[in-house]
Amino acid sequence: MPDRDYYDVLGVARDATPDAVKKAYRKLARQYHPDVNPGDKSAEKNFKEVQQAYDVLSDQEKRSMYDRYGAAGFEGMGAAGPRTSASEWTARFGEPGQETVDFSEFFGQFGQGGGRGAEGGAGLFDDLLGRMRGGKAARPRAGRDVEAHLSIPFLTAVRGGQTSIELQRGDGRRESLVVKIPPGVDEGSKLRLKGQGEPGPKGSPAGDLTITLAIEPHPYYKREGRDLLVEVPLTVAEAVLGAKVEVPSLDGMKALPIPGGASSGQKLRLKGQGVPGSAGKPDGDLFVVVKIVAPKNVDDESRRLIQEFADRNKQNPRAGLW
Repeated sequence: MPDRDYYDVLGVARDATPDAVKKAYRKLARQYHPDVNPGDKSAEKNFKEVQQAYDVLSDQEKRSMYDRYGAAGFEGMGAAGPRTSASEWTARFGEPGQETVDFSEFFGQFGQGGGRGAEGGAGLFDDLLGRMRGGKAARPRAGRDVEAHLSIPFLTAVRGGQTSIELQRGDGRRESLVVKIPPGVDEGSKLRLKGQGEPGPKGSPAGDLTITLAIEPHPYYKREGRDLLVEVPLTVAEAVLGAKVEVPSLDGMKALPIPGGASSGQKLRLKGQGVPGSAGKPDGDLFVVVKIVAPKNVDDESRRLIQEFADRNKQNPRAGLW
């Protein structure tokens, strides 16, 4: 559990309304989400703290217990563990300042006598907790988590959207799930679908499904972070004299002025036409990379004119190369 106060983690007052708690959580969850901050351990830690704080403060029973006992009321079970009311907590651990229940004699029985091994001792402990909860047995564990891989088109990764994934369940049946892809995901990004793993025993919650994304290449776009690059061929005349050409963008074709004297490899920027921004980050840019394409076949007169052009415009583009 984090040392920080849950109200401080979410940046809300202790008398904050449920709507204020939810609003603060959504803002911070978007800010620190691992998909938005790949590889950032600090953001991952903050994201987990925010999740834990919201799990407690969004639940009336848990919040009441936290206000009364603080984080100590959740030690050993996690903020998202079994819900325990203030009265149940008191029954298990006593009022603050009172002597707590001593379980040492029960732990001492684990693995001893009567054929009761560690499993038998655990059963005794579960029975004890069940009686202290008014006869209710301890909740069984959640189902097994599942991992899967999904390949998505380049533009779906850039723009976001929906796709589907086929899963082979443990009982042999096949299941198709709809997956929502947030805009701007990268190669290797992971999506977590809560409760879409294997079913839990005896009606307990299902596990989670974690999907690792692979991004298919695009025929002409390349990606560098939030920027897109597209190579645009130019004729010799367009490169020398300048021109206005149509280039592909995510919003359709755009007219782009090419300055005279453009060289192969030169980059021209279309601001804000790259990967859409998210979590407070700005949109990326689209860079048009110039590629000059010389004609393969020229007639004799064209050759003479080109040679005359070269004689009149002396240059050595390889000067200083070696």
